[in-house]
Amino acid sequence: MHLHEGLLMLKTLFNIAIRHLFGRQRQTLITIFGVAVSTMVLITTNSLTRGLLDSFVETIVNVAPHITVKGEKIHLIPVNLLESRKPSSVAFVENNIKKQEREEVRNYRQILSIFSLPEYNKQVLVASPYVESQVMIVKGSRNQPILLKGIIIDKEDAISGIRKKLVAGDIAMYEKTPNALLVGRTIAKDMNLKLNDDVIIITSMGKSLQCKIAGIFFSGINAIDNSVFVAFKFGQIIARLPANKVSGISLKVSDPLNNFLLAKDLERLTGYRCLTWQEENSSVLSLFARIGYIVFSLVAFVGVVSGFGVANILITTVFEKSRDIAIMKSFGFSATQLVSIFILEGFMVGLAGALVGGVFAIGTINLFASFPIESSQGPLTKTGFSMSYNPIYFLLVIGVTVFISTLAAVFPSARAAQLEPISVLRDSSL
Repeated sequence: MHLHEGLLMLKTLFNIAIRHLFGRQRQTLITIFGVAVSTMVLITTNSLTRGLLDSFVETIVNVAPHITVKGEKIHLIPVNLLESRKPSSVAFVENNIKKQEREEVRNYRQILSIFSLPEYNKQVLVASPYVESQVMIVKGSRNQPILLKGIIIDKEDAISGIRKKLVAGDIAMYEKTPNALLVGRTIAKDMNLKLNDDVIIITSMGKSLQCKIAGIFFSGINAIDNSVFVAFKFGQIIARLPANKVSGISLKVSDPLNNFLLAKDLERLTGYRCLTWQEENSSVLSLFARIGYIVFSLVAFVGVVSGFGVANILITTVFEKSRDIAIMKSFGFSATQLVSIFILEGFMVGLAGALVGGVFAIGTINLFASFPIESSQGPLTKTGFSMSYNPIYFLLVIGVTVFISTLAAVFPSARAAQLEPISVLRDSSL
């Protein structure tokens, strides 16, 4: 019986709320439209920022090494004899002045054998040694400093999928051509390089080598597309490294999103710095985090603004319906029931606006994603905008919008609950 009465009262309150909103139809529609537009902007902005982050992570994981063994030797922190509490502590100084040596991984084949151990062979899927050197590429009157990377093509392809990223040439041509180069598309555009062009490579020692463009690739990662690949042995010759030394080793692991502990374990075993892709791209990831905070602040700010619009229509409703409210209280409506009416109105306006804004947002997201323009989005070069369709972001923005709109109804509803029926009915101005 009590449940039936409760449902009947709820239906009555709902009908009153609907009548209030449709009584000021134009203002209600304008308020719903304002909430919808703010919701659309917030969802679209969040979709763009999250889509760019998701695209960056996906591209990095699919193209770049997950862990890189750098040629930076890790040394233990020397003992501070002045602050040591153990009188028996000693330290030796071999040379206080040393020639600065370039970073390189020595006896890299021994390190490669570590990845074949039973505890690592399931975690490390591919290990690709490489040699890096800064050189000058020259074609006619054009010249440009570049990063030249000597690679084992099959290993590099297993990590970055370089075969599928060639926009000109093929790997077979690259393997058959002496002194062949695989050039990133960015450099090819800057230098106006075409397939089979002859170029001059000038090493750091001033030696000139004639090379041929055997392929042009495009990965979408600007740092990679600004580099040039050569055969591993040729790279060692250019860098003047002996057969047992490389600049580093690129690793592809089974769990690229949880690779920190593996990297630290490999540092301990190899004695060389092992950087994860998260550490190498920490500045970009921190930038995305800051953008995320800005978007969150924008969500809160615009939500508050739309809340003011909802509060405005409800305050007007309370003012215009003061006599009706007084009559309702005279017929036994409690303050709680009156509060419920206006909170229900705020909820319905917020929900209607948020749902319409969600539909608008789907359209704007599809519109942005369909733009056939190539843009350099930070560290990436993409065709069209990278948009996220994750429903969690839709639900989050819609939920925040509805919550703020409902919260905005608290003040008008409290004012309605405080109206005294006798005072209102005696006031002839109402």
